[in-house]
Amino acid sequence: MSQGPLTHLNEKGEARMVDVSDKAVTHRTARAEAFVSMRPETLALVESGQAKKGDVLATARIAGIMAAKKTHELIPLCHPLPITKAAVDFELSHEPPGIRVTAEVKVTGQTGVEMEALTAVSVACLTVYDMLKAADKGMTFSGIRLIEKTGGRSGHFRADDLATG
Repeated sequence: MSQGPLTHLNEKGEARMVDVSDKAVTHRTARAEAFVSMRPETLALVESGQAKKGDVLATARIAGIMAAKKTHELIPLCHPLPITKAAVDFELSHEPPGIRVTAEVKVTGQTGVEMEALTAVSVACLTVYDMLKAADKGMTFSGIRLIEKTGGRSGHFRADDLATG
């Protein structure tokens, strides 16, 4: 499935920031997710609030929100955006043991917020690791992905729609 020429390269093949000045200003959202796998004992530290560094989820939530707001400083060629919402949430899982991390980011603008949502979940996962690494250096991250986006020229995308056709 061809999408046409790469938009972040000019005619000489040099990297460039895409010019979005002619794109319509629309309401855009993106949701992303990831999973932090850990030992059951590590998950118990999160549940009981006994992690040595403090409140794991509160710290990871703030880190994820901050990361969404700074995505343009971390990812080359991303536009700085006036984000109107950045939220990071967690769902504890006992089977398999770990934490599902989700992020939702919104903007009214000329380009989407997929990278901001993906950056938010990635940094939240890294922060969970940092907060718990003394107890479990074997934690892993998986399933970092965009699960839904709305707005813009490409319209609505839902990851579940890929499996059904």
